[in-house]
Amino acid sequence: MSTFDHAGLIQDINTSLAPFRKAQPEAMAGFGALAKAAIADGALSAKQKELIALAIGITQRCSGCIGFHVKALHRLQCTRAELEEMLAVCVYMGGGPALMYAAEAIAAWEKMAAPDQG
Repeated sequence: MSTFDHAGLIQDINTSLAPFRKAQPEAMAGFGALAKAAIADGALSAKQKELIALAIGITQRCSGCIGFHVKALHRLQCTRAELEEMLAVCVYMGGGPALMYAAEAIAAWEKMAAPDQG
């Protein structure tokens, strides 16, 4: 089992980016607006879009992306079964390296899960 702390990583990233947000408020506001628009419900649900975002984070080997998108998927009431089906596609498309980050995503999922979620 991974001992990687995704919740801590998210906090560290947000802390590290705070000065950048102040130095580049327009750019960061633009990024935030892009993220909000891209994830908004449309032909695909926000949950489906977050699954896609997590899949990209896994195949791009981005631990921060895994943390942020797993957290969002919990908020959107994604099920473990939905997560696992998406992870299977990641492994299909990304091979062994994606499998290693799929394991990281599962560990993050378990650590960030609410007691009544699975």
